[in-house]
Amino acid sequence: MSTTTLTRPDAAAARASGGRTSVGLGAAVRWEARKLRAQLRTKALLVGALLAPVAVVVVVSAQSRPPKDTLFGRFATDNGYAMALLVLGFASQWILPLVTAVVAGDIFASEDQHGTWKTVLTRSVSRSRLFWAKVLVAVVFGLVALVLLAGATIAASLVVVGQSPLTGLSGQTIAPHAALGLVAASWATAAPPLVAISCLAILFSVWSRNAAVGIAGPVVAAMVMQLVGSLGGIEAVRPYLLTTPFEAWHGLLAEPRFTGPLVDGVLTSAVWSVAALAAAYVILRRRDITGG
Repeated sequence: MSTTTLTRPDAAAARASGGRTSVGLGAAVRWEARKLRAQLRTKALLVGALLAPVAVVVVVSAQSRPPKDTLFGRFATDNGYAMALLVLGFASQWILPLVTAVVAGDIFASEDQHGTWKTVLTRSVSRSRLFWAKVLVAVVFGLVALVLLAGATIAASLVVVGQSPLTGLSGQTIAPHAALGLVAASWATAAPPLVAISCLAILFSVWSRNAAVGIAGPVVAAMVMQLVGSLGGIEAVRPYLLTTPFEAWHGLLAEPRFTGPLVDGVLTSAVWSVAALAAAYVILRRRDITGG
């Protein structure tokens, strides 16, 4: 249940000022982070982000035939860097949106589920501070999950498959030390769209007041965008889809390298993030929590 408790200094200040104290953003963030750490599913997601890549790498590397129909799949069973990029392509389509939506899609709806809005908002914390505290906690969780998933995938790929030179998208040979930096940078490019997915999940959570909708909504939206992006004749629309920035890392593995899609992806992700958070903020500000 999402309730808050004043610390001893806060309680003393409240008594000195007539029973109320102003709770700052930092305190609200700590409360939300503490509640998130106490949830079993949060711990399970982070543990899964560490262990699941190891299992995937072991299973794929043991296949007699590599998945040649996927990007870098042809070399995945012989090159650890290619394996890490293969997993990145899969994770950015299905795993990352789901992992971040599980927390971001529930962080507001849980207050409705437990009926704790009135309790929280009468503890001297404003709606604005509570809103931004929840947003920060949800976004940081998604980024932490990305770092764990990337680190575990790269480490498992290099240990299980090996560290031979990588063949880039243009057929060029990339030395192992350079390939490691490019693979890490490729995983890092998933951060902006991942933040945008978190913000979209927050919007679904605030709007629907239902955790199932908050979690499933952005995942289904990402699947639809993936499908639309794979269709022909939509080149004018494709750059504005939220899933397109997940493919921006391709330019890092070409020769010569090009970063235009990275810049466009950051801008697209920023627009989606701002629009989703603005809508969620307006909905929450106008919500009547005095009823049943």
